[in-house]
Amino acid sequence: MRKLPLFAAALLSAAPLTAGDDPSADVSQQRLRADVEKLVSFGTRHTLSDQVSKKRGIGAARRWGEAEFRKTGKACGGCLTIVLPERMVQGARIPRPTRLVDVVAIQRGTERPNEVVIVQGHIDSRVTDVMDATSDAPGANDDGSGTALVLEAARVLSQHTYPTTIVYALLSGEEQGLFGGQLLADYAAGQGWQVKAVLNNDIVGNSCSSDGYCVPDHVRVFSEGPRADLDEKARAAQRRDGGENDSPSRNLSRFVADLDDASLQVRPIWRADRMGRGGDHLPYLEKGYPAIRFSVGVENYDKQHQDLRTENGVHYGDTVEAMDFPYLARVTALNVRMLDRLARAPMPPVPTAEAAVQTFTTVKWDEVPGAVGYTLWQRATNEADWWEKPVIANVVATSAKLEGVRGDDWVFGVSACAADGACSPVASAVPGGGFAPLAQQQGDKN
Repeated sequence: MRKLPLFAAALLSAAPLTAGDDPSADVSQQRLRADVEKLVSFGTRHTLSDQVSKKRGIGAARRWGEAEFRKTGKACGGCLTIVLPERMVQGARIPRPTRLVDVVAIQRGTERPNEVVIVQGHIDSRVTDVMDATSDAPGANDDGSGTALVLEAARVLSQHTYPTTIVYALLSGEEQGLFGGQLLADYAAGQGWQVKAVLNNDIVGNSCSSDGYCVPDHVRVFSEGPRADLDEKARAAQRRDGGENDSPSRNLSRFVADLDDASLQVRPIWRADRMGRGGDHLPYLEKGYPAIRFSVGVENYDKQHQDLRTENGVHYGDTVEAMDFPYLARVTALNVRMLDRLARAPMPPVPTAEAAVQTFTTVKWDEVPGAVGYTLWQRATNEADWWEKPVIANVVATSAKLEGVRGDDWVFGVSACAADGACSPVASAVPGGGFAPLAQQQGDKN
């Protein structure tokens, strides 16, 4: 590790920060299974299905999800606010105007309630024909698994208080064109939320594919490279100074990889989503919000988007029997650990690095509300991950001068840390590296 300049070493905190308790031990595999079975019992949850019936269709499923959130809110003394954003939608897969509703529970932060982390799954389901709104579409894994994960995360984390807000969301209309994700992304913008992270969980409940290949100990985390909201000026700066691998979403994937354990490890996938496919985190990326997708280590295509049938001895359909609930419980626990850490941590800073034609590098950032210290990170431009040990840890200053460090060869980043030791994801000191939407960052500088 590089020897620190004397002035920087003097800024190091003498007292180490302590980590909080881990709430993920309270995740219940039994509750997850019961939730998935209940979702399957609605027959179909297609966006164009019945919205009035009490037993079948998307309307019944949404109302059940809302009731579960209300039970959780009652158990925590009213800590959850339930909102139901809605709009009329129409599109290529929605031929007639249709009422679209998201079911959202908000656990408001006690100190900085406008700082928000969102965890979500989509409650709708489908069969082979995306326009078939009447056939049974169990949707156990796609995305009953993500819906159950969100409900369980709310049950566990609502038993604790946090300085910043956690939003739990059950989205509609994903299979018909990401309509529910767009609706909540627009709602977040309309509320003026400072979105720290969006965790989209879609197909997180199986561990084996149809060909017998099994991946029971990994979960994939998808993250975009160059951020979607880059304008021409920012693209030009990124081509010149780097940052293609340093979007806020990419740093979120690095952040969660540090929270995995021996039972479930994160496999980062450096693309926004699976090849030729999409999910409900994409509308957030278009607005400049950091968002990632959790999905199983290996998909079983016989169990996704399939009519219920048996052909040549092969059973098709997204049913409960094909799921791995111990695996789903581990993915849920990982989400809970990440949500807990993010909700306790401050927003990441917006750092800049100055190194042109000089033998030293200066990294600067503004103060962040809720932060008591900042940590400076470094890696080579062709390295995937930040160094295991920081360059400078827990300084109260908002700048650092690295003598003898020629910045052309390195990428630098800064994380902000709270008094309890929870630190934000690293924000990279490159064009587009800040966690706020690019337009907001540019506005802050003007």
